[in-house]
Amino acid sequence: MRTHDLAFFRSLDEQKRAECVSGLRRILSENADEMIAQFYDVLLRDDNASIYLSRSIVQERLSSALAKWLKDLVNIDLASDLTAFKKRQEIIGDVHARIKIPIHLVLDGAAILKGAITAKIVAVGEGDIAAKIVIINEMIDYAMLFMSKAYVRRSVERVRVDEAYRLFSLGQDVELERETQRASLMEWSQKLLFDLLNDRQGFKIASLGSSSFGLWVRHRAAVVFPNSSALARIEKAIASIDNDILPALHTTENQSALLSRFNELIGEIKYLLSDLFQGLIAASNARDPLTSALTRRFLPAILGREVAVANQRNIPLSLLMIDVDHFKSINDTYGHAAGDRVLRQMAEAISSSVRPTDYVIRYGGEEFIVVLIETTASEAMHIAERIRSDFESTPFVVEDGREIGLTISIGVAAHDGHPDFQQLIQAADEALYRAKSQGRNRSIVFDGKNE
Repeated sequence: MRTHDLAFFRSLDEQKRAECVSGLRRILSENADEMIAQFYDVLLRDDNASIYLSRSIVQERLSSALAKWLKDLVNIDLASDLTAFKKRQEIIGDVHARIKIPIHLVLDGAAILKGAITAKIVAVGEGDIAAKIVIINEMIDYAMLFMSKAYVRRSVERVRVDEAYRLFSLGQDVELERETQRASLMEWSQKLLFDLLNDRQGFKIASLGSSSFGLWVRHRAAVVFPNSSALARIEKAIASIDNDILPALHTTENQSALLSRFNELIGEIKYLLSDLFQGLIAASNARDPLTSALTRRFLPAILGREVAVANQRNIPLSLLMIDVDHFKSINDTYGHAAGDRVLRQMAEAISSSVRPTDYVIRYGGEEFIVVLIETTASEAMHIAERIRSDFESTPFVVEDGREIGLTISIGVAAHDGHPDFQQLIQAADEALYRAKSQGRNRSIVFDGKNE
């Protein structure tokens, strides 16, 4: 049997096919909830699958999606719908690859469903039981074929982009990056010691983990140095400083011993930091040649990782999508060279308004995306409004010193826990569309409702 050609299904005469499909539709319609619950109960007990799934995600999103997928299986029209069916499976495969669900879990899930449906067909016992079992198995295998092909294709692309981004993240000057992070570490430690030395009563001790250096370790270094034992030791030392030493520094007891241990750990981090950079070479530049912002090709690598970190650590993540209002009129009035000047100034203005640990990406044309790590929706809205206000009040040079006014519209979206980063991009895009449609020169936060 050539399962990928739906050989058995095609071999049946129309009446037989219609009877079997009608019976399968009835079984799935009447028992879908039970079979879906069984499917996820099995997967959620699996240690590997539970990394990617949670009860809330299953209840809020996945159960309804699986019910729709089951319905699709028994609604294939051989005459006209096969191309559309294949496309839907490829989209699902793309999503699985994007959120890095292992293919073996997808295939395990398919096997669970086939078993559950087969058991129901036998229990109902109506019509040609064997034919129904063969058909549903054939349909699921057919769907898995196109899902898997898309999954492999997307995974290969993702690996290439992830590796390119990892190399890019090393920076153009490894020594400069190393010294920048050393300086950031020392600035934080010296400020802490200065405050202690001056006996500033009640001063608030900011954790090393929340400092610029700590953010770099958590977000950038993890990309540059994946699976590094030295990086793991740095993270352990930061945790020891933040959790064991800092909370006790306000007390006078054992302060000398605590400071001695503090200096040991700072020295260890400095040594490990140097060790991390040993042997690295400058990476090739993959910035947009016009604006020097990151190119769009790195967006999946950046957002894929940041969404995973946000879910694992239960920390916020937000996105800005920024677009110049009436940009075409600039090109039409002053020429494309003037438009290019505006885009360069725009990228510089956005980059200067966010932290070094955030990401500014040229999304296409005059659109930019800003990935704001560890930033809530309200904080992101505040940043967006600051950027928008600065643009409105800042003159932009177009030619021969001539200046023009410029406004932008901004869509703001906060990560809601969905493992697919494309959902976050779509939310920001929808918010930007609303900002444009409501008059431009404004920032709007996506509220979870589609219009």
